Amino acid sequence: MSLVSQARSLGKYFLLLDNALVILGFFMVFPLISIHFVDQLGWAAMAVGLALGVRQLTQQGLGIFGGAIADRFGAKPMIVTGMLLRAAGFAAMAMADAPWILVASCVLSGLGGTLFDPPRTALVIKLTRTHERSRFYSLLMMQDSAGAVIGALVGSWLLQYDFHYVCWAGAAIFVLAATCNAWLLPAYRISTIRAPMREGMMRVLRDRRFVSYVLTLTGYYMLTVQVMLMLPIVVNDIAGSPTAVKWMYAIEAALSLTLLYPIARWSEKRFRLEQRLMFGLLIMTLSLLPVGLVTSINPLLLLIGFFYMGSIIAEPARETLGASLADARARGSYMGFSRLGLALGGVIGYTGGGWMYDTGRALEVPELPWFLLGIVGFITLTGLYWQFNLRRIEPAMLSGN
Repeated sequence: MSLVSQARSLGKYFLLLDNALVILGFFMVFPLISIHFVDQLGWAAMAVGLALGVRQLTQQGLGIFGGAIADRFGAKPMIVTGMLLRAAGFAAMAMADAPWILVASCVLSGLGGTLFDPPRTALVIKLTRTHERSRFYSLLMMQDSAGAVIGALVGSWLLQYDFHYVCWAGAAIFVLAATCNAWLLPAYRISTIRAPMREGMMRVLRDRRFVSYVLTLTGYYMLTVQVMLMLPIVVNDIAGSPTAVKWMYAIEAALSLTLLYPIARWSEKRFRLEQRLMFGLLIMTLSLLPVGLVTSINPLLLLIGFFYMGSIIAEPARETLGASLADARARGSYMGFSRLGLALGGVIGYTGGGWMYDTGRALEVPELPWFLLGIVGFITLTGLYWQFNLRRIEPAMLSGN
């Protein structure tokens, strides 16, 4: 094995270790925020959704700046600093006894993610070859699912004693992750050139195809973030216990660990990336529509299972498609900007989802938020179809073919 191949192999193993810690620390805390503050403390779902949405907007909306900084100064200092900020945010969350403190802790956590997420994503592109990238993303997703289950299990167990323990445990995991990166991560350059920050950001903003793709995904993320807000609340309401949330992540883990990699291998040889993304999104949309009509836990978990199946099909394709559109001269900036759809979808999905949930409850129309999310899903599908299919047809028509 050549030195370059050996370095790539070791780098990928480190990425898997790093990802395991990040996912474990995140899912130990965030899925339980809505349960603690809405169900246990009686706060309005909209207030909690606002805090979660602000975190999402801070982290993903400012991602292009975090990516541009990493392009300029390298991945390691940004990742270590960002993880320590995330730990500080979790520590502050443990003391949240008013909505503004929760919002402030979420902002601090989001700023940490702004620094560490784009360079970590850019390192995946740097250390994987094109033909293996989709499969590596599938491995990361499998790891995400297992980490989500373990994190939710540990978090749910700690929540029985005190939410403070949940936050402090999550903070400790991110301190450990920062230590591992400071000790083990080489000083990688994530872009082929070291250009000024403004140049990297402008290169992204001038790329109309990439910008259009990122913004179209806003609706997709409005659906996915409900795994952190409305779905845990509904599971808790119907099951009558916050520990039931762990079954959501157990379903995701079981499906991901058994089906994600085989589906990715099978579909990548038969379907284009955009087809896989749209089909997965269609399944996710159809599975959310009936949630408001469900009154028992088993049908609800079945629908959640279908939702995760759609995500299993869509997510590797979405990540690989975004990576394939990125310019190697500004990987950090591209990967930072790629999170803007998540930022917009997150803040709208969290805040709007919380408002829709409160409104549906007040009007005694529990199916309202899920019906509106279904409409969002179909609009997003239309946007993706136009972008990847009609744009391909138009040049042929103009040329007379």
